Amino acid sequence: MKDPIVEEVRKHRTEHTQKFGGDLAAICADLRTIQTVSGHEVVRLSPKRGGRAEVPKRSAKRKLTSNLPSVEPAT
Repeated sequence: MKDPIVEEVRKHRTEHTQKFGGDLAAICADLRTIQTVSGHEVVRLSPKRGGRAEVPKRSAKRKLTSNLPSVEPAT
């Protein structure tokens, strides 16, 4: 079963995307302009506690270590 509201939103999203030829930067800039002109207050909430923990990025130079004993190659 198709939801008419979802279909309408998808229709407008597709039209908006086509208006800017799929250029994501232009689409975002237009949406920011619409947001600013609307006069509505933009609220940015802090993340909730207990949410997903931020995982630190690993350095590409990080050396992998193992608990296995080292084995010399056979000669």
